[in-house]
Amino acid sequence: MSIPYPGPNSLSNHNAPTPLASVSVVIPTLNEAMNLPWVLRRMPSYVDEVVIVDGRSTDNTVKVARAVRGDVVIVNEQRKGKGVALRAGFAAASGDIIVMLDADGSMDPQEIGWFISPLQHDFDFVKGSRHVTGGGSEDLTWLRRVGNQALTGLANMVLHSNYSDLCYGYIAFRRECLEVLQLESDGFEIETELIVKAAKAGLRIAEVPSLELDRISGASNLQTFRDGWRVLRTMAHECLLWEAPTAGARPEMLRRVKYAYSTVSFPRTPTDPQSVLPLMNAS
Repeated sequence: MSIPYPGPNSLSNHNAPTPLASVSVVIPTLNEAMNLPWVLRRMPSYVDEVVIVDGRSTDNTVKVARAVRGDVVIVNEQRKGKGVALRAGFAAASGDIIVMLDADGSMDPQEIGWFISPLQHDFDFVKGSRHVTGGGSEDLTWLRRVGNQALTGLANMVLHSNYSDLCYGYIAFRRECLEVLQLESDGFEIETELIVKAAKAGLRIAEVPSLELDRISGASNLQTFRDGWRVLRTMAHECLLWEAPTAGARPEMLRRVKYAYSTVSFPRTPTDPQSVLPLMNAS
C-alpha cells in the first residue's frame, strides 16, 4: 500500500518515512485459465494491483483470476491484439510503476524485483533480457533466436543503442513514461515500439536478466515470420518518423519500493479451472 510523499520541507528530515511507489502488473489474457493460477500465486506481496485485460476468452479465465486473487482488476477489451490489450491495461493501472507480464507462465512474477530495483534509482525504463548473464530461455527456437539477433543488431545500429534482446516483452517503467512514449501499436510489435521510443526519447534504460520459461499449457499466438515482419515494419516506422516530445521523463521526487521474495512455490503444471472456481463460490 502506498503512502503520501512527504512535502518539500520534510525531504531534509531524516526521520520522515521513506515514500513507497505503488506497483501495478498488467497481464493480457486469451484463454489462459489453466496457466493463470500459477502466475497469480507467484505474484510478490509488494505488488499493489494486478490488472487482467480480457474480453475474448472462451474459457473461465476471468472467473479463475477472481477466484485466485479477489482484488484483481478486470478490463474488458473486445478488440484483437496484444498491443490493444496492453494499452487498455496501462490506462486502467493506477500504480506509480507498471510491469508488463504474460499470462502463460513463461515469465516468472518472482523476477519483478529485478525490474523494480533500477527504477528505485536513476532509471525510467527496465527491460528483461534472455541474453545477458543470468538470463536464458527454455522456449527460444533456433529460428526465433537468429531472427531476434538480427533485429536487435539492426535496432542498435539505427538507434546507437546497446540492447541485447529486442523481442522480449518483460518490461517495467515509471507510469509518467506513458505520456512520453505515445503508444499506438495493436499487436506483438508493441514491445518493439516501447523499446524504440524509449531509446529515442532519451529515457534512462536498464536491462536485467530474465529466464524465459516454457509455456505451461496451450499454444502460443506468436507466428515467427508474420510477427517478425511486423516488428521490422514497426522499427522502421518509429525510427524514421516518430519525434520524441521530450528528452526524458519528468524529474520526480525520490521513490523507493520495498519488497521481499516469497519462499512459497507452486508446481508449474496446468491447473484444472474447476479445482479453483469452488474457492470463489465458497467465499
